Amino acid sequence: MPLAPRILVIAATSRELAAPDALSASTAPFIGVLCGVGPVEAAIASTRAIQEHRPDGIVHVGIAGARRAAALAPGSLVIGSASHYTDLSALPAEWAPSRLTSDPSLLEAFSRDVPRARVLPIGTSARVGGTLSDATLCDVEAMEGFSVLRAAQRAGVPAIEVRAISNDIEEDDRARWHFATAFDAITTVTPTLVATMQEFLRRA
Repeated sequence: MPLAPRILVIAATSRELAAPDALSASTAPFIGVLCGVGPVEAAIASTRAIQEHRPDGIVHVGIAGARRAAALAPGSLVIGSASHYTDLSALPAEWAPSRLTSDPSLLEAFSRDVPRARVLPIGTSARVGGTLSDATLCDVEAMEGFSVLRAAQRAGVPAIEVRAISNDIEEDDRARWHFATAFDAITTVTPTLVATMQEFLRRA
């Protein structure tokens, strides 16, 4: 019987990372990796984890902010159609890439299995609100996605980013952010995300 594909689930913090035993007995547990907060820590940790575990696929999960105009309620799920490193968007592309596009077949599989999720580009910035002035106008902002996906791309590993919304990007008062709702949403959906990645890899 062939071995199940080896999946890394990468998250910035422990509250965003579901327990590997949350999966059903019919699905092999994933390997959870904490990458730390921000693009630098995420790039380093993701690269090391890929070298150590040699995964077949990567699911990057976490919480995120959204532009108020996008009207994404707390706990809404977003599948990244593309990743924009907005801190680099003013530089020529030949110096360093600042945009990655998700594999269409992978995106289709995740959209099918998580139909309630929106499919949108996700911006990566080292600071909260760092995407607000960027010309890419990403409606969703996080701090690690591009780094994780770029490390996966360089290693030739299929990867996708999925986020749960916790706050409006424009809201400075973190007491008004819905952390618990977002953490619950992303950890609850993680078993489905892992199963989807495994099935995608089996069919590939």
